[in-house]
Amino acid sequence: MSLVEILKNKCDLSYSCVRVCPVNAIEVKVNKEYARIIPERCIGCGSCTSVCPQDAIHYIDSKDETKRILKLEGKKVAVVAPSISGEFHDITDYRKFVQMFIQLGFDHVNEVSFGADIISLKYAELFNNFKGKYYISTACPVIVSYIQKFQPELIDNLVPLVSPMIATAKVVRKLYGQDSKIVYVGPCIENKNEAKLYSDDGRIDSVLTFIELRELFNEFNIHESTLEYSEFDTPIGYKGSLFPISNGLLQAANISEDLLTGTVINAEGKNNMINATKQFFKDTETIKKHFNLYYCEGCLMGPGTSRGGEKFIRRTRVTDYANKRLKNFDLATWKKEIEKYWNLDYSRTFFNDDQRIEPPSEEKIQEVLKAIGKENSNPHLGCNACGYNTCRDFAIAVSEGLAKTEMCLTFTLKNRHEYIKSLRSTNEKLAQTQKALQDSEQIALKEKDAAQEASEIINTMLHKLNAGIVIIDKNLKIIQSNNSFIEILGEEAKSINEVIPQLIGADLKTLIPFNIYNLFSNVLSTNENILNRDIYIDDRFLNLSIFVIRKDKIVGAVFRDMYSPEVRKEEVIKRVSEVIDKNLEMVQKIGFLLGEGASETEQMMNSIIELYKTFKKKE
Repeated sequence: MSLVEILKNKCDLSYSCVRVCPVNAIEVKVNKEYARIIPERCIGCGSCTSVCPQDAIHYIDSKDETKRILKLEGKKVAVVAPSISGEFHDITDYRKFVQMFIQLGFDHVNEVSFGADIISLKYAELFNNFKGKYYISTACPVIVSYIQKFQPELIDNLVPLVSPMIATAKVVRKLYGQDSKIVYVGPCIENKNEAKLYSDDGRIDSVLTFIELRELFNEFNIHESTLEYSEFDTPIGYKGSLFPISNGLLQAANISEDLLTGTVINAEGKNNMINATKQFFKDTETIKKHFNLYYCEGCLMGPGTSRGGEKFIRRTRVTDYANKRLKNFDLATWKKEIEKYWNLDYSRTFFNDDQRIEPPSEEKIQEVLKAIGKENSNPHLGCNACGYNTCRDFAIAVSEGLAKTEMCLTFTLKNRHEYIKSLRSTNEKLAQTQKALQDSEQIALKEKDAAQEASEIINTMLHKLNAGIVIIDKNLKIIQSNNSFIEILGEEAKSINEVIPQLIGADLKTLIPFNIYNLFSNVLSTNENILNRDIYIDDRFLNLSIFVIRKDKIVGAVFRDMYSPEVRKEEVIKRVSEVIDKNLEMVQKIGFLLGEGASETEQMMNSIIELYKTFKKKE
């Protein structure tokens, strides 16, 4: 499980965490709406946990693990970091503070300050026995993690000693037995990772931060006011109580900090730590000093302490507590205790866990700088809003897949301005389109009214025509018909018309003879018009023309009543004209065409005679 995690559902990509991470262990992928901590690169500094405005970053919680330990058989021992005096300002007497641990279920409460005493003396021994090799202190687990992952070339310069936490665990196990369960309480979250490295007498079974300890006190309703005094279990620490202050380890062993004669440089804080390790590697033979380094501003301000704490107030509380304890301190007994536990194995080794990424090509870097509009500016400068010191560092991170261009503030603002400009232009075009649409709607409305008026006029005209008009669909159902058509069909059609106006939707098959129905069907299937076909419906002599309106879908037909005086006159003239035209043509083809011309003429004249006879009968 990762030491620190970002809650996806709470992350709003403020990039606050990216800005404070000293090793670029937080990535923001393209198309991802949250940041992610890369566990392998994380050094456990905890800087990100206190800056997120959405409180989306949390470190692993050890309270449940501790409660399970407290229910086990055997001795349970709390080993408490000396910075606790700076954290719990609300507890007025440390003796009641010890009793609060007892109420939680611990059998013993020991100070890590004694382990700090031993380790500080071991440091003094190492530095005094100088053999030309300069060292970097390893009391801060974040420093160790940083060097192993990002400056592994300095591993051989790490002091080969365990931290005061592990040293205290070794002392406690010798004192209470190897089966003792030990819970460390301190200000640092990287101690949770450090504890996993040991399985021998330096084993730590659980690590609680001061914040988690407060939560446990509240959960179990433990308050100072209801408790009696209790003392820390021996062995008691001496000047190791100053360990939370960055140079406290040096003072605990009386290691000189004299600027002229001293052999150790002390540095605290993220930037100082990073610069110190770089300069130590580059210029050790010039500096010629050991480095005592802390990532935080001493252990007073670790990520496991309550937010809002003031460094110098906490520092004052630590020194006040140390002075108070040292007034009646039994130095002789302390020396005997140091001698008793001096020969335990406090050595440790380190391993290369290089997490540095191969630098991208210059071409890729320039491509990113161009994308964010920084190709012509000094790439070694930067606003740091993205979380990287320079624009070039940011471009490298983008090339490595750790960041995305949207994290660049100037790039984002430029894009936003362009987007606003584009949006304004789009809005203007939209307004123009809306006006054009409104105009089109007005025109369409007018056209609709005109079309409706035209339709009404056409329908009126349709019904005033003497000829019968009918329009049918591909299923031979009537779409439209006029009164003359209904009149031609007879009484049955008139009855249907009373129920179904204009016979709309009626099946043509039920209204006309089958032979005429077939003519409609034929036109629909062949898409070939039938013009001026003489037909009979009942006793009525009609002329029928069927024509395609829409291929395969709609046809129309015109029925002309040949008994009608207007039609009769028109038709007689038309057919006589046709006979004259035919016979004039025949004169030129007297030969073999004579028989055919006479035959056609005879037929034409017979039809005219029939027309007249019929009309005469009617008269």
